[in-house]
Amino acid sequence: MSGLIPQRFVEDLLDRVDLSELIGSRITLKKAGANYKACCPFHDEKTPSFNVRPDKGFYHCFGCGAHGDAISFMREFEGLGFTEAVEELARRAGLEVPYDQAAKQEIQQARTLTDALDFASRFYQSALNDEQGTYARDYLKQRGLDDGVIQQYQVGYAPAAGTSLFDTASKELQGPLIETGTVSDKYGKPRDLFRNRVMFPIRNSRGKTIAFGGRTLGDDKAKYINSPESDVFHKSREIYGLFEAKQALKQLDKLLVVEGYMDVIALAQNGIHYAVATLGTATNQDSLTALLRQVRHLVFCFDGDKAGFKAADRAMDNALELMADGLHLQFLMLPDGEDPDTLVRKEGPEAFQKRIEGATPFSRYLFDRQSEGLDLTLPEHRGELRARAEPLLNKMPKSTLRDAMWHEMLRLCGGRNQWQSRQPQQWNKWKGGRRDRVTEERIDVKLSKDSILCLALLEAPDFASDVTELARGSRLYNQARNFAGFILEREIRDRKSLITALALDSQVREQFYNLFDGIEHIPARESTLAAARELLSPNEEASRQQRLATLLRNFANLTAEERQELRELSGGTPD
Repeated sequence: MSGLIPQRFVEDLLDRVDLSELIGSRITLKKAGANYKACCPFHDEKTPSFNVRPDKGFYHCFGCGAHGDAISFMREFEGLGFTEAVEELARRAGLEVPYDQAAKQEIQQARTLTDALDFASRFYQSALNDEQGTYARDYLKQRGLDDGVIQQYQVGYAPAAGTSLFDTASKELQGPLIETGTVSDKYGKPRDLFRNRVMFPIRNSRGKTIAFGGRTLGDDKAKYINSPESDVFHKSREIYGLFEAKQALKQLDKLLVVEGYMDVIALAQNGIHYAVATLGTATNQDSLTALLRQVRHLVFCFDGDKAGFKAADRAMDNALELMADGLHLQFLMLPDGEDPDTLVRKEGPEAFQKRIEGATPFSRYLFDRQSEGLDLTLPEHRGELRARAEPLLNKMPKSTLRDAMWHEMLRLCGGRNQWQSRQPQQWNKWKGGRRDRVTEERIDVKLSKDSILCLALLEAPDFASDVTELARGSRLYNQARNFAGFILEREIRDRKSLITALALDSQVREQFYNLFDGIEHIPARESTLAAARELLSPNEEASRQQRLATLLRNFANLTAEERQELRELSGGTPD
């Protein structure tokens, strides 16, 4: 759909939007020179690393790497599609989106389908309150639901008669109802898909009904059935209860991902309003991506039986390629035979909330599952653990989290440390008396502050605005000031673009040809960025690095709280 909106209009719209005003209406921004800073809305952090550049029209988070313009922000923060984000920004600016005729027809078609589904939802709600819905009301009351939560989630009832919905709909809506599969004409005669079922409307980010789930009240073979996919419903990308969660909570910090409609509603009934459910048999990468557009902290909640662990393993496996610093995943496995609906009613919301808070972190769940059935006192079993875990870790993108999990795998598998701790005479016995190789130690080379900042800009051009602020009025950072000014002038945002400009533009190459003269040793990327951050914000970075080093030294013995702190601290390190 994005291609159906003229690019010139999109560019004009972005020029009209005050990015700081737009973002500031949703999170708290603090002025920092010509820019603004805040704690990132896309991942959990304590030290602000989210920067807004209204003059350039973009934002960037040095913690999780989130980056984009006003449209990107609306899509990520509000969970909107491209067209919806453009429409919302156009509404704020008092503009009308100039769709071409084909686009207008496609949008009108989608609105016709959702209008028909909204009608069906109202019909089901009305049927629940009629005499024919008595049994359904009794069922919901037996499940502990009150009128407030039933209305919040628009729960309804599909009558047992085969054509009740179709007969009630106007002729204009009957066609769209058939098109969405809510009414079936499979055998040449219209027949309602949902009959004698409690109905759960599935709503999109704007609250429009796009599909239904139905729970039988009879002896149907299928306990639950969902609407078939349509032009407005794509099962793998939709999240049940997300709209309601965002309506109930001003700010979503985390989401509890459960397996069923009733689980979501029962938890909301008990004050836990951030529960949602993916649709389909497993949490796939599409649904994970949809969830991560909303929050950076997910808690997966599964029944503690064999099927529940299998579902949790699938979720873990699908999450591996998406895991990055600042992302926090946990697994809550319930007692065998229990689900969130039954357990929260049995033990109460406070006890269930404590279970959520004590959920197993992603890293621990992975190693616990892979070491099941192994005796790690045996070398063979340690080798088996590595054979199981290493392919999983290799799926993860490069990050501090992956590095920490790699070290944990080596510790569990009895890695090199056990051999390195042997006394020299023991080494000789194992190596046939051969002379040990001289250990070469890495030498720390001290660089000027100006050189450190230039190297940091080469690795992370987004430092340019902060370097410019630091260098203003100081003679210590002449090279860094010029380098940062060039980056800002060219609007370079990533290392690849910067290297390309330095390599292919002869004028630029001549200007910065001697930039790194006199540097005999290039420090590791992480060291360079850490040193630059310390120059840019010395007190915050020094304390962060000191605490991070302390936690990493004692990684094997960390408590749950300390591991959480380690994740938060490492999440503040730029990619």
